[in-house]
Order: sequence, then C-alpha cells, then structure tokens
Amino acid sequence: MKKENDLARKANLLTESTNTTDIENMIFNIRGQQVMLDRDLAKLYGVETKVLNQAVKRNLERFPERFRFQLTVTETDKLVTFCDRLQNLKHSTVCPFVFTEQGVAMLSSVLRSQTAAEVSVHIMDAFVAMRRFIASNANVFQRLATVEQNQLAISAHQIETDNKLNEVFNRLDAGNQIPAQGIFFDGQIFDAYSFVCNLVRMAKNSIILFDNYIDDTVLLMLDKREKEVSALIYTKKITPQLRTDLNRHNAQYQPIIIEEYANAHDRFLCIDNQVYHIGASLKDLGKKWFAFSKMEIETDFLVQKVQQI
Repeated sequence: MKKENDLARKANLLTESTNTTDIENMIFNIRGQQVMLDRDLAKLYGVETKVLNQAVKRNLERFPERFRFQLTVTETDKLVTFCDRLQNLKHSTVCPFVFTEQGVAMLSSVLRSQTAAEVSVHIMDAFVAMRRFIASNANVFQRLATVEQNQLAISAHQIETDNKLNEVFNRLDAGNQIPAQGIFFDGQIFDAYSFVCNLVRMAKNSIILFDNYIDDTVLLMLDKREKEVSALIYTKKITPQLRTDLNRHNAQYQPIIIEEYANAHDRFLCIDNQVYHIGASLKDLGKKWFAFSKMEIETDFLVQKVQQI
C-alpha cells in the first residue's frame, strides 16, 4: 500500500512538472509510427512497468497491433545506441512494448485513475505537437531524406568505382608478371628487348649472364639494373673491341665485370638466384625465333660449376 502511495505521489509531481516538451522527447518514430515506450508511460502514470503491461494483458482485445506492439531485438539495440537514458535496456531479457497514439488513449481508460486521465491530456498534446512539427517541417525532412539518398548513391557509386579500379590494377599487375616460359618470333625486337630489360630491373642483388656473343648493346641492357645490383658476364672470348667497349663503359657507368668461360654453349640469364634459359644471344633478340624458360635450378648451382673448372 505504501509503495502504491509513493508512486501516486510521484505521479502527481510528474503531472505538475512535466510539460509537453518533456513528453515529446519520449516519443520515437518506429516502423513509420510515433510511439512511446511502456516504461516511459508507466513513469508518467505513476505505476510500475509490470503493472501497466498486466493491465493491458487483461484487456488485450482493446490493444490490436496498431495500438501496441513489441520491439524486436534490432529495434531495441538501435534505441539503446541513440538514446543514452535507455542504456539499462541493454541488460533486459525482454524487449519493451511501445504504444501508438491510439494505444495511449486506450491505456488511460484501462488504468482508470485520475492521474492517468490528467497525464493522458499532456501526452495527447505532445503527440499533436509532434504531428504539427513534422507537418510544418515536411519539406526539410524531405530534403534531408533526399540528401541521405544521394549520399548513399554516391557512396555505392564510389564503392563500385573502387572495385573496378582494383580490378584494373590487379589485371595490370598480372600483366606485368614475368611469364615462366614462351617464344618470341622474328620481328619482335622491341618486345624481346623489353622482356629482358624487365628481368634486369627485377634484380635485387646480382645479375650473371652466360652468353658467348656479346657487344655494347648487352652492356646497355644491363645498365637497366638498380645501382646496388652487381653484374657479371661469362663469355667465350673477350675480344679487343669488347675490352675497349667495357673499359669505356665502366669509366662512365656502374661497372660490369666480364670473365672468359668457354664451357657454356647455351645462354643463361641469372637474376639473383633465379635462372632463365634464353634461346638467343641478348644482342640478337627478336631477329629470329627464340624460346625462353624459367629453370628449376638456382644461380648458385651454375656458379659452383664454373668454379670447379
């Protein structure tokens, strides 16, 4: 009895102190309808939330879905996210019920108290004020909705554009990968030259070339390497002309070392520890058909063979 009197006294104080603006802050727009939470209504009416809902259960025929419905977990979480005063709902095991304007009007008749009747007047005024506010600012809300839709459309377009760009870049990257094997036909002079230059640019530490027929054009190809990358050529014979070209080259550019080695017949281009078999001398690339392939051996294997001689 004492508890009920305390709630009644609090309800009277609320009735005197609560204005329409306070109640407007308790009205939410959910599922396209203006509604109030059962706990907010119970507080205004001066009763416990459980008592309010029990009174409704005894008169369920008066509260169809358009008068009262229960929020989903998602809707409850959204309320908790955007309304700090409802943080305790986060720990509740039961989702709250909400009442539409018609439900609130019916609720006052079910509770049958003077407090409920007086508070209902304030609540009805708040609903009316909210409707007027929405109606008078309909153009503003429409513009905001349009802006939001445009932003979503721009965002979706940006995501689509980013995806397309990523696809383009991925394809470009795939196209820049050095193939493991292939054939160059006669006339593909620049393609073959570009292929070898790209291999040279890939080197991080060293380049070793086995080629019995080299000239100054080969030296120029090897100059495509990074500054910290060393270059060594094994060739069958260092002619006076090649020695002259090498000395003049090394006087101006990053040095290249050439050593004589007569036991290699094929051409091998070693990029760091990866070995490529080249079917033509580098100076003759593209003049006739030639094949190339990435081998399963490592550079160290070839170097050891050279040192054993």
